[in-house]
Amino acid sequence: MRNVDAAGLGIGDDHPPRIMGVLNVSEESPYDPSVYDDPGEAAAYVDEELIGEGADIVDVGLESANKDLDVLSAEQELDRLDTAVETLESTSGDAVWSIETRYHEVADEALSRGFDMVNDICGFADPEMPRVCREHDVAVSKMASPPDLERPGAVEAVDDIYEALSMNGFTDKTILDPAFGGWSEAKTHDDDRETLRRLREFRGYGRPLLVSINRKSFLKTIAGRGTEEALPVSLAATSMAVERGAHVIRTHDVAETRDAALVGAEFARDRYRSGPASDAVAVEELDVTTVREAERHLDRIGAAEVTQGDRPVADAAVVRTYELSGLDEPAVGALRAATVGGDAGAAAFALGDPNRAEAVAARSATDGGAGVDGDTGNTAGSDRRGLLIGTPAAIASVRDAVSGVSDALDHALDGIDRHVS
Repeated sequence: MRNVDAAGLGIGDDHPPRIMGVLNVSEESPYDPSVYDDPGEAAAYVDEELIGEGADIVDVGLESANKDLDVLSAEQELDRLDTAVETLESTSGDAVWSIETRYHEVADEALSRGFDMVNDICGFADPEMPRVCREHDVAVSKMASPPDLERPGAVEAVDDIYEALSMNGFTDKTILDPAFGGWSEAKTHDDDRETLRRLREFRGYGRPLLVSINRKSFLKTIAGRGTEEALPVSLAATSMAVERGAHVIRTHDVAETRDAALVGAEFARDRYRSGPASDAVAVEELDVTTVREAERHLDRIGAAEVTQGDRPVADAAVVRTYELSGLDEPAVGALRAATVGGDAGAAAFALGDPNRAEAVAARSATDGGAGVDGDTGNTAGSDRRGLLIGTPAAIASVRDAVSGVSDALDHALDGIDRHVS
């Protein structure tokens, strides 16, 4: 995973999660607490509510990206830039300043007048944007977007979001944003939820991730909350996002979001990485939990078509474990036969001890000493259980090998196959 230096602020796996606080100098922006048109008042808000509460980055929006509003031209954005620059110059706190825009002219002017990085909400739809960011040697957050300067973030399908992030390439300091929220009429809450479920896939480009989910509707509707009551669901999702690989969290609620992000970072997977010695083979354990995530990394290194036998290598990248219960003797025998040998890449089947199962099921004297359904803890003799362990490809081979032994076992393994696929 590439780390990015944003005006001295490290962003990536080697650094703690970074908090991007939001300031809007656009009167049409939807969230009032962050909207200011007076530089002095804006500076006080930044010092007290953003930097003062732990923001590492201040992201200044010149216009609302509300899909129901007309898009400002570059000239109209430039007319608002003075307020943003005066705010920056009036602020005493220390933070990285980011300009949110879609136009290279606005980015160039803002960077020339003191801003440190760019938040491109159209994801390089302006093909000159990467050139400007390279010339200024600044970090740039690139939001997934169609190749249209009037449609920021209006990408629905998760696979299309991933592809959109590659539009017009990357700079050495690009941070990726998969774009949550109602940027288009076609984008649904289910689309956003699927994007969060699959967030690890966006690590496939090997670049830091920015996530903007603060008080978003796809979270509010889960708990039936309005915007004012939506902070708890935002914080829950923030911890999940960081645990799944996000590096920057954009928010209006800085102090609370910082805490939630630190919790997510504390419980993220502990992945092995070797030291930086230049004369050694470097090792980085990838954050891969699904075949699709493995496919993204294979594509990044140019190995997408590599196979192992007659199957893609990605099918061997993830091991899954399933507990099967209700097994009869023919099913047990078939599963054992299909997994015998323990060859590399094969599935394994471990049959449980029925006596252990009975002991676990039995209640203690403190709750009456009665077992399941009021007996002494004996389970049905046919309820054998075991663990089936293997890659999706290995488990598919087991399914083929035991096919026809029993309808119940066929149904169970077909369900596993549908879920994996």
